[in-house]
Amino acid sequence: MQPLTRERALAFWQRVADGVQRNARALLVAEDEHGLLGTVQLVFDLPENQPHRADLAKMLVHRRARRRGVGEALMRAAEILASNCGRALLVLDTVTGGDAERLYTRLGWQRVGVIPNYARFPNGEPCATTYFYRAL
Repeated sequence: MQPLTRERALAFWQRVADGVQRNARALLVAEDEHGLLGTVQLVFDLPENQPHRADLAKMLVHRRARRRGVGEALMRAAEILASNCGRALLVLDTVTGGDAERLYTRLGWQRVGVIPNYARFPNGEPCATTYFYRAL
């Protein structure tokens, strides 16, 4: 949420790093000679009755890397990692109508439905969220 201060960004990434260290999540990173292109996370720390699945979260692709296959490569790598970790089902949510929604649909993820006003854009405006799943 705006304003994104350096302290808030660092705190977020520290929580991610802590989750990776505890094996509660995995962080996949795409980079090139100029630096970071994108990231995606798999969240494994789920309720006891859901050991067969993971949540795919926070796929971020830098503006300079969009429409170059980075998002697709991150998604494919996340699916392979989840399968290798014994997960048979992935679930994600995304802003309705955004670029990511089109990517997930193109990659064969199954749309479940839309929840209006589920989240907020960085400026505070409410936005709808679309849920997807993928059986591995």
